Amino acid sequence: MTRMPLTNTPKPAVIDDAPEIGRILASAFGDDPMMRWFFPGDAGREAGLRRYFTTLFTRQYGLHGVCERTDAAAAFWVAPEGAEKAVPDAETIGLLQEILGDRAGVFRDAVTAAAEHGPAEPHWYLAVVGADPAARGRGHGSALLRSGLAKADAAGLPVYLESSKPDNLPVYEHFGFVVRDEFRLPGGGPVLWAMRREPQAP
Repeated sequence: MTRMPLTNTPKPAVIDDAPEIGRILASAFGDDPMMRWFFPGDAGREAGLRRYFTTLFTRQYGLHGVCERTDAAAAFWVAPEGAEKAVPDAETIGLLQEILGDRAGVFRDAVTAAAEHGPAEPHWYLAVVGADPAARGRGHGSALLRSGLAKADAAGLPVYLESSKPDNLPVYEHFGFVVRDEFRLPGGGPVLWAMRREPQAP
């Protein structure tokens, strides 16, 4: 049987995509320092990450964000008008605490610390972008970045993100992001880099 090539053309992510998006992002973030901090056990990390990203998508970003995917990558963005609604509700927080187990406190402290470094003015927020390692280098993540950044540029707004993976900083810098802050997560967690991109003319 001939295997169909993976397309890196962005398309809206719908709730029915949740299982595949959870799988893709679990693979993408398996070596991410912050995710390894949240899920320190090698044996259960992939299953935990699948549940984590599936929950974020189905209960938070998929409802109130701008979510896109390719055949091998996914990205969750939040526009200013969705910022208040994209905050997880009590039930979602409960589900995340269940998924994280005894790391729930670490997660809560990390989210609080990161929020203190975010911009106050209206902006687009890149919450998550990741590509299946098996498809890296084929333009999937870049296509999703270009798509979301075009929307922010059309609105004349800056974009903000945090990254805990040093190898990703040059990639984001290539797309116009600049490191604005660097801080370590509480309790001996990894370093996060806060990055910002000013709006660019089309």
